[in-house]
Amino acid sequence: MPKVKTKKAAAKRFKLTGTGQLKRMKAYKSHILTKKSTKRKRNLRHAAMTEATNVKTMKKIMPYL
Repeated sequence: MPKVKTKKAAAKRFKLTGTGQLKRMKAYKSHILTKKSTKRKRNLRHAAMTEATNVKTMKKIMPYL
């Protein structure tokens, strides 16, 4: 049985926490920032946990994470 390749784009975007959850950064923080409020931009800085509906897919494309 050959090894399963990790999708490198996903591996760069997700980190595994000590409890086994997947941590990710929020989207919409890269450009067109002038129309977004300061509060909204500040809240986008923080990391978030991946939703439970996506975890199975993420673990499949990153088998060794």
